[in-house]
Amino acid sequence: RIQRTSSAKDTDMDVKESKAPEDAKKSGKPLAEPQSSEIPKEYKIGERVLGRCGSSFRLCEILSKRELKSSKREVGDGDPVSHVEYYVHFIDCNRRLDRWINGDDVLPATDKPLDEKKKEIQAGDKCGQRRSRRGKRKLEEAETDGHASIADPTLAKLEKDHEEITKVKNVDVVYMAGYHMDAWYYSPYPEEQARDKKLYICEFCLKYFRKKKTLIHHAQKCILRHPPGNEIYRDKNISVFEVDGARNQVYCQCLCLLSKLFLDHKTLYYDVGPFLFYVLCEASEKGFHVVGYFSKEKSSQDNNNLACILTFPPYQRKGYGKFLIAFSYELSRFEGKIGSPEKPLSDLGRLSYRSYWTRVLLGVLGEHRRPLSVKEISQMTYIKDEDIVYTLESLKMLRYWKGQKIISATPKLIEMHQQQLRGRSKKILRLDSNKLRYVPLAERES
Repeated sequence: RIQRTSSAKDTDMDVKESKAPEDAKKSGKPLAEPQSSEIPKEYKIGERVLGRCGSSFRLCEILSKRELKSSKREVGDGDPVSHVEYYVHFIDCNRRLDRWINGDDVLPATDKPLDEKKKEIQAGDKCGQRRSRRGKRKLEEAETDGHASIADPTLAKLEKDHEEITKVKNVDVVYMAGYHMDAWYYSPYPEEQARDKKLYICEFCLKYFRKKKTLIHHAQKCILRHPPGNEIYRDKNISVFEVDGARNQVYCQCLCLLSKLFLDHKTLYYDVGPFLFYVLCEASEKGFHVVGYFSKEKSSQDNNNLACILTFPPYQRKGYGKFLIAFSYELSRFEGKIGSPEKPLSDLGRLSYRSYWTRVLLGVLGEHRRPLSVKEISQMTYIKDEDIVYTLESLKMLRYWKGQKIISATPKLIEMHQQQLRGRSKKILRLDSNKLRYVPLAERES
């Protein structure tokens, strides 16, 4: 839920609170409501139950619970009445849909297999209707398990431990730049600041406060109007600032804490010195407003050109994510290094990268009518071989002959995929390389 706290003209940015459960509903396996006589009074942590998801119920696991007391004003005369809320994770859905639900919206799980239950109600349920392209993308995003692709047992254990520690969100809502944004994940803000489940963030220095009046008092004294770094790109009202984590430690730590509310895999909060942050901003009369950013290591042994990337929720689906990806590869071109993002990618990151790689590779294949090798394409685009192979395989443009990878891309097949891309794209921000003022770090230090 992203709520704009300004005039009616901004209502097109509103995303209602019921959207998250609707996404979960669309992501499959909605279940009919059992009889109320089966409802137990209380459930245990770790128990699988049915939680309300919009107008239907979905299988979920209880991660935590809390007891709340209603005031006399709410229940009438008499002593305050207590009721239980459960923090649940919807099975087969991304953790950003986890949330607190009222005890009245929790029912015992049925013994009937989910697949059979789905078949019974699919015809009469909206989830069974034909989905639009946007609906299919939401389904893919919601059902993607960000840790399923981790093959290394050590990394898998670390991810499992990380999930256990951060399974319950400590902040529910963030207020920043006139927006109320629902948090998706846990972020290690100080317990004292996060105890009210709401944070107020200065849109320029990114410092956090527990109360709105404290933020207002701070805003009157804050002199920062843009990220504390060098502006290396400007095109109309779009600017990118390079911020050194070692020189601007507090700002970068605040940026990492804020972004962790919307990133599941991010584990870097305080050790920001070895990183550079490229902060994308929209300019206005008041200053430069943070839209998103990506970070990269100053020295990467694996030639990773990106460590972490995020577009903040109010600015998503406007082309900023792909702009940041393109920007990271443009920096690789300046450095003369073939790059790749750190793995594993988040679910949204994987979708954005796959879309970017597809667009770039189709452009190269369409422009060069002669046969190209994976290595040649890598040298043209600065995209790593393994990312090119992954993308071509997903496009059915790669085949194996005598142990060699052969690109099989006919003009007709290329045109078909390009038409599909044109149909999906609503807005594309073009990166103008001539407006980039960048000197690689290695040249600056030499």
